Amino acid sequence: MEAKINYTIRTMREEDYDRVLALWKSIHGLGLRSIDDSREGIARFIRRNPTTSIVAEMDGRIVGTVLCGHDGREGSFYHVCVADSCRKRGIGGAMVTAAMLALRREHINKVILIAFQSNELGNAFWREEGWSRREDIHSYAFILNGENITRFNRQSGLA
Repeated sequence: MEAKINYTIRTMREEDYDRVLALWKSIHGLGLRSIDDSREGIARFIRRNPTTSIVAEMDGRIVGTVLCGHDGREGSFYHVCVADSCRKRGIGGAMVTAAMLALRREHINKVILIAFQSNELGNAFWREEGWSRREDIHSYAFILNGENITRFNRQSGLA
């Protein structure tokens, strides 16, 4: 049985960026976009959605994130992750719950997310949390800025 760990769940702030980025870079397979996930891109996202993105913090270190926003109609989750050393201890579920409660306070009643097919760990998490995989839609994207390149972390383990 894993030892209990103490962590705090709170709203993400712009000044968290360096620690958040360090976590994201440590997560194997997480895709980061050159523009959207830049300091300026995340600051813009947080200013547009000041209450819905969540971090888990432990001993001054950010160990989990949910980048969460909405368009007034439905919420979206991005970069939901927990540090390898802190997984399977309830942090992911606690962050997701906090983000969903923040969306409910803003009268949002539906949340969507995209999980890469190759993300076995993430897909297992969402199934275990009771989320439904949609089979009735196709997802399309149109790139407005070709320089907004997604890079996937190929490293495993620590940053």
